[in-house]
Amino acid sequence: MAKAPVLTPQADDFPRWYQDLINKAELADNGPVRGTMVIRPYGYGLWERMQADMDARIKGVGAQNAYFPLFIPQSYLTREAEHVEGFAPELAVVTHGGGKELEEPIVVRPTSETIINEYFSKWVQSYRDLPLLINQWANVVRWELRPRLFLRTTEFLWQEGHTAHATEQDAREFASRIQRDVYADFMRNVLAMDVVLGRKTAKERFAGATNTLTLEGMMGDGKALQLGTSHELGQNFAKAFNTSYLSKDGAQEHVWQTSWGSTTRMIGALVMMHGDDNGLRVPPQLAHVQVVVLAIKGDDAVVAKVQEVGEKLREAGLRVVVDDRTDTPFGRRAVDWELKGVPVRVEIGPRDLESGTAMLARRIPGGKAPVELDALAGLLPKVLEEDQAQLLRESSDRRLARTVDVATIEEAAEAAATGWARIPWADLGPEGEAKLAEQGVSVRCLVAADGSVPQSDDEPGALAIVARAY
Repeated sequence: MAKAPVLTPQADDFPRWYQDLINKAELADNGPVRGTMVIRPYGYGLWERMQADMDARIKGVGAQNAYFPLFIPQSYLTREAEHVEGFAPELAVVTHGGGKELEEPIVVRPTSETIINEYFSKWVQSYRDLPLLINQWANVVRWELRPRLFLRTTEFLWQEGHTAHATEQDAREFASRIQRDVYADFMRNVLAMDVVLGRKTAKERFAGATNTLTLEGMMGDGKALQLGTSHELGQNFAKAFNTSYLSKDGAQEHVWQTSWGSTTRMIGALVMMHGDDNGLRVPPQLAHVQVVVLAIKGDDAVVAKVQEVGEKLREAGLRVVVDDRTDTPFGRRAVDWELKGVPVRVEIGPRDLESGTAMLARRIPGGKAPVELDALAGLLPKVLEEDQAQLLRESSDRRLARTVDVATIEEAAEAAATGWARIPWADLGPEGEAKLAEQGVSVRCLVAADGSVPQSDDEPGALAIVARAY
C-alpha cells in the first residue's frame, strides 16, 4: 500500500493543502475565539524578519514609529461618513467596562485614521510641522465572517502609516513612493514575490480615500491576493478633524493625507505563492533559518563536527540552526525541515566524516549532492542567492503564463477560473465590474498599457486586471 502524502496535494484540494501546511509546518493554530489565530514561533520568526526589513525601509523614507490606543471612541468614526459606513459591518464594539455600561461605546481599532487625526490636529500648527510622517506596528480587529489563517482573521498584525502634507501633490507622490520603494521593493527582493502595482477602482477603494494604490500577487492556484495598499486620503479626514496648518502665506489650510498598510497576510501569500506538495519554500533573504545542519546519527564525532560546521557558517554571516536531536529519527527531522521550507540542509553522518564531505540538500530547486566540508562557507552564499532568484523567476513566469488578454466580460470570467485576465477598462467600466462581481470575480486593479500605475480612473488605455481573489 502506498504511503499517504504528508500534505494534501495542491492539485487535489488547494485550500486543504494550505491548511495542512500551516498546521504541519507549525506556522499557526486557530485561536479560542472564532477568527483569531495563535502565531507559533516558526511563523512568528517569519513575521519578525518581515517587520525588521520593512521597518528599516519605512524609516528610510522618513517616517517615525509611534503607538496609538487600541480603543477608539465611537464618535471618532462617525465624523467621516464614508469611513464609518465602509467599516460598520466589521466593527467590534465595547459597551461595558469595569462592570458598568459605558457612557460612549468604544470601537476596537479596525484602522487608525480617526484617532491619529485627533492627534495630528493637535500636533500640526504650521507649515513647518509638515510633512508629518508616522508609522505604527499594531494589531487590529475586523470582524471576519469567513476566517482563514493569515489570509482573513478577526485580529491580525500589521503596520499602518499615516502622513500629513502641505500639498496634494506631495501627498500623492508619497503614497506612490510607499507603494513602489517600500512595498514593491520589499516584496520582490525579500519575499521573492512578483507583484503587480496598480490603482483600485472606485468600487474597491478604501473607505474615505480619494485613491488607493495596491500590490496584487498571483497565488499558486491562479487566484489574486492583495498584499499591501497605499491610500491618498485627500482632505476628507483633515476636514472632519480640523487638521489644518498656517501656510507660508499666512492662510489657514487643511492638510493632505495618506495612509498605508501591510499585514501578516504576507505570510499566507508566502505559503501560497512559493509552497509545493512537500511544504513551504522560504526565500533565503527572508528566512530566519537559512541553513540547518543535521547530525544523521548520535555519534560523538558527528555531533562535534555538526556543531563546528554550524559555528563556521554563522561566522560566514549565515542564519544557522544545528539539529543534533539524534533521539528523533533522521528521516522525520529531514521531513520537518523540508515542510518548514528551510532553504538548505547540510546533512552529516559517519561516512561523511570519513570522506570530508556533507550532503547538501537544496529545498527550492530540490535535489541533493555531496559537498566538501571546507567548501561550504564559501559555497552557500552563492547557492542562497541563486535560490532567491529562482523563486522570483518562478513567481513571475507563473503570472505571465496564466494572464490572458480578453475583449469581453464572458472571456474575462472564463480566464479568471484558472488565472488572470486583462481587459481594457474603457470596455468594462463600472457596469461590467458589477456583472463580474455577481460571478465571484473582481477587478483587482487598473494598470497602464506600459505596466505603470494610471494617474486617474479614466486614464486612456488603462487595463483592468480581473481575477478571483482571496
